[in-house]
Amino acid sequence: MNQPRLLRLWRQMPKRRTAAITVVAVSLVAITAVVRSAESDHTTRIVIGSSTTDDESTATGQQAGDPPVILPGRPGESSEVRPGSDVVIDPPQYNAVDTWYVQMMIPHHTQAVQMAALAAERTDHVGVRAFADRIRASQAAEITVLKSWLAARDLPAGDHDHDTMPGMQTEQAIRELAAARGAGFDSRFVAMMTAHHEGAIEMSERVLTGGSDLAIEELATSIAAEQTVEISRMQELLVS
Repeated sequence: MNQPRLLRLWRQMPKRRTAAITVVAVSLVAITAVVRSAESDHTTRIVIGSSTTDDESTATGQQAGDPPVILPGRPGESSEVRPGSDVVIDPPQYNAVDTWYVQMMIPHHTQAVQMAALAAERTDHVGVRAFADRIRASQAAEITVLKSWLAARDLPAGDHDHDTMPGMQTEQAIRELAAARGAGFDSRFVAMMTAHHEGAIEMSERVLTGGSDLAIEELATSIAAEQTVEISRMQELLVS
């Protein structure tokens, strides 16, 4: 190999290395975009034939330099690489089970808060009083979240038969709890709140298997886990 040819090869090597690095970089960006898209529970749509100008792209936040996105093909078909500006992410979806859960859980939590409020003037047990305060604080905050979820979707509070909800206590049972004092209140409160918690767990399990909204899934998981722990704590209160 003569010297001029070696010189030409040497001069071409940086260009080839730069091209290779560029290909790898673009591939990594594309793969990252696919992974992030797969980790979300959003629906991806492709806008075909868009005639968006540069000014319109700037206004919508879709720049010409958006990273490409790899879209998996159907079985037996190859994947397709499209500009990131062609991909639109739809908002999260919810279904009737999610709506049912939120509409039912609001009155369900409301009754728990009302029962817990009775403890302040009716129990002599420091542990029962502290536990009731915890329920009032945590479930009142969850009611706010649930109401906000409905409001954000222009959904009504609902008109369900509250007496058929799992764990809901009758008006007569609430009156008897309000009339109790001391140890009698403590035992009645623990029994009623345990049944109430078990109902909330049952409802949460139902939406976890039939719902589709990620925010409700996270909330239901938290409610089921927290109230399972609280049932055990209530049983310990009676023997302490």
